[in-house]
Amino acid sequence: MATNLYFNNFPKNITSEQLLVEDLVIESLKIHGMDVYYMPRTSRDTVDYIFGEDTLKQYVSAYPLEMYLEDVTGMEGEQDFISKFGLEIRDEIRLLVSRRRFAASIPQNRPKEGDLIYVPLVQNFFEITFVEHENESAMFYTLGRGRGANVYVYALKLKQFVFSNEIIETGIPDIDEQIRDEYPRTKITIGAGGSGKYVNDEFVYVGANLASATAQALVYDFVPNTYIEVYRTIGTFSSGTLKGNTSNAQWTINTVDNLLEMNTVFEDIQDNARIEAESDGIIDWTETNPFGGD
Repeated sequence: MATNLYFNNFPKNITSEQLLVEDLVIESLKIHGMDVYYMPRTSRDTVDYIFGEDTLKQYVSAYPLEMYLEDVTGMEGEQDFISKFGLEIRDEIRLLVSRRRFAASIPQNRPKEGDLIYVPLVQNFFEITFVEHENESAMFYTLGRGRGANVYVYALKLKQFVFSNEIIETGIPDIDEQIRDEYPRTKITIGAGGSGKYVNDEFVYVGANLASATAQALVYDFVPNTYIEVYRTIGTFSSGTLKGNTSNAQWTINTVDNLLEMNTVFEDIQDNARIEAESDGIIDWTETNPFGGD
């Protein structure tokens, strides 16, 4: 047996017919897809590739791109999951993105696990857990594959992002505002007699300047003569004059509270401060060994 000699469905080079099919796929994604933002993961430190750890992940850029949502009837995954740690939301989705459109829009060779996609339709973040770059499950090789890997789409599997104090600062207000309330905050009471008014999201610090500051953070909220709430704190605020890097406001620190209750909408579990408060009524932490008899 032999295939027809006059037809070559698996050519060595990409053919015009394959490019036509790819153009039709891209047009279909533009018609039936939706606009999302692709957010590549970068790191503020050295990534441990042996254990796959990156404790200082950050997302500082976002690229608009059209993608097709395969799960048109609703979220997949375990969804609402009750565990011993409380209620967790384990929503999952699958997206298709044109291989050629991705290469033209995103400055990396392919979608990568750990990157985020922000979906404006549901105002939520999803983390890529697996990239099917061969796409056997998404689309077989129409008219053959061709040399040069003419596969038309990437199939992405994603789960709802569990925020863990990563830096998300893309410069796009729709994205940055969604995550601003999720950072743990520190409440600093201030003394009377200060000057100026801190501006939301400006840097405040203790020290001669921001570069040599012993502690710094971003302003979340400010009430003159009363308190200031800050987030993304680096260092420890204890005493001194709190200076605004943009506003030049200056107020004296009175007290510092690091145990503000957090908004855990992305984690859907209770925060550590509440767990600690509950444990104080069960365990006597004044003992040298609260878990033993000594």
